[in-house]
Amino acid sequence: MSFAATVLTLYPEMFPGPLGASLAGRALERGLWSLAVHDIRAVATDRHRTVDDTPSGGGLGMVLKADVLASAIDAAAPADDPRPRLLMSPRGVPLDQARVRALAAGPGALVVCGRFEGVDQRVIDGRGLEEVSIGDYVLSGGELAAMVLLDAVVRLLPGVMGKEASGEDESFSHGLLEYPHYTRPAVWEGRAIPDVLVSGDHGRIARWRSEQAEALTRHRRPDLWRKVRGED
Repeated sequence: MSFAATVLTLYPEMFPGPLGASLAGRALERGLWSLAVHDIRAVATDRHRTVDDTPSGGGLGMVLKADVLASAIDAAAPADDPRPRLLMSPRGVPLDQARVRALAAGPGALVVCGRFEGVDQRVIDGRGLEEVSIGDYVLSGGELAAMVLLDAVVRLLPGVMGKEASGEDESFSHGLLEYPHYTRPAVWEGRAIPDVLVSGDHGRIARWRSEQAEALTRHRRPDLWRKVRGED
């Protein structure tokens, strides 16, 4: 059974967007995954199709209403749907490669794109939404974040990448950042490919790549390096 993604958004015209191109787009055409997009506003019952209201207790901005979003979720997926229900939110648990791999191994996901100042907490609790963040910054809405999540997942699905092993040495796959890459020409603007990479000695190459990955991780992501060392 292919990976089934269902997206709930106030801007359905944004999809498939980048997900319709490159690896994800070709995989979509081949039926390796599916994408269903639902307009949250379509279930609003008033004349103005209202989806938001002012925050209780005061404050700036608007909040996505619990009743409307719950109706959209219920219309998009039955209560016994086994797929995880994800809410793209800057306050969510950071998305990492381990979570991406877990999602890719499952039946799919229902992804809710947040908007405004946030979502009524009652629908988060009442519909079991798992808040997921793609980074410590704020976007205009969850649509771009949903695309990032789905692109990361889809590329790991069987048959999507040209070689099944092509993702094994990528950044985060073993807790480290990826080592540097080089290709022809052998010398470019006076910069030569490291000798070890053209030595033909696969053992030396493997050791060099491991050392480079460790050095990059120590320098750029000391938080990851501490986890690799078991210090966290």
